Amino acid sequence: MDSKNRPFDVLGQLTALRRYARSLVRNPNDAEDLVHDTLVKAYERRVTFHTGANLRAWLLSILHNTHVDGRRSARAQQRRDDAVLQEADVSIPADQETVVRLGQIRNAFFDLPDEQREALHLVAIEDLSYEDAAKALGIPVGTLMSRVSRARAKLRAFENTPASQAHLKLVGGNND
Repeated sequence: MDSKNRPFDVLGQLTALRRYARSLVRNPNDAEDLVHDTLVKAYERRVTFHTGANLRAWLLSILHNTHVDGRRSARAQQRRDDAVLQEADVSIPADQETVVRLGQIRNAFFDLPDEQREALHLVAIEDLSYEDAAKALGIPVGTLMSRVSRARAKLRAFENTPASQAHLKLVGGNND
């Protein structure tokens, strides 16, 4: 079949598309990506192409608009990245001590008896009222309050133990 009888023969336009893409982006790999994106868009919009119209001009227009959209998107992304960098501290302090400390607190929480841990979780973490937490556990409100109180007291006692406060040791230093 002759290419003139096929109104949507993009294969014959690949050379022109690649040449124009390379002149726009100046990088062969980026140019191939641009041509690929152009062909995908052309295929998706092929119903808008009118038989007898200039296919090359139509494809080059899609390629150009795809390139412009990509540059706009990159500039917008760069502005967002710059704004984030301005708001963020240049250096972030190390959080190893915090990670160790949170691990210790998590372990102390998991060491609580099941009934106390369940009650404290519903009230302190899930933010349920005493009444809702008691209903969820199927216990009286007074029992729930007692369990929460005992769980909090055990965690406070953990906080006041010397082992929980001296959680890091100095390497080559004096750990008195």
